[in-house]
Amino acid sequence: MPLLAIRRVVMRLAGAVILLALPVLGQSTAAADPAQLVQSTAQQVIDIVKTKTGADRQAAILAVLQASFDMPAMGRAALGTHWNQATEDERTRFLKAVATAEARAYSERFGQYAGQTLTVGKVQQRSNGATIVDSKLNQATGQPIKLEWEVRGDRITDVKVEGVSMVMTRRSDFNSYIQNHGGKVAALLQELESRAGR
Repeated sequence: MPLLAIRRVVMRLAGAVILLALPVLGQSTAAADPAQLVQSTAQQVIDIVKTKTGADRQAAILAVLQASFDMPAMGRAALGTHWNQATEDERTRFLKAVATAEARAYSERFGQYAGQTLTVGKVQQRSNGATIVDSKLNQATGQPIKLEWEVRGDRITDVKVEGVSMVMTRRSDFNSYIQNHGGKVAALLQELESRAGR
């Protein structure tokens, strides 16, 4: 399977996987114990998946993304060098479109709850100020999926699914799209806003 195809499969999988460990809006996300943060939020998101559908699920996911992930930092990292080339208006539109498009995509992809559980393992404090929480997503059928959560302060800043960074994969995808559409951020913005509005 070509590398690009593998990357797309991993991203689809990661989108669904991430939702299993997102805290719901209003929950305390104090980073004093990142392992407890990751563990305790898994069941709450499973409850969202069990009880919400359609627009209600999408709205709940969007609220979770905005409240619990450092979307501005993740967006800047995903846009890479193009962030500096973008105007303030483009940056604002980009961050809004990314969150909305991701919420829509995850809501549609996640489907029904299929018995997944999350087991938290080792926690490592890094010298750069990040805490890495190792975990496994246990599925009703199939092998467990290895997840590494990067937590800074009270927010999740990246997730690696089987060693593949969500932020770096997005950066590669966004950069490729921009390069293939005239080298301007505006083309990516139009695509993301279109996805968000579908």
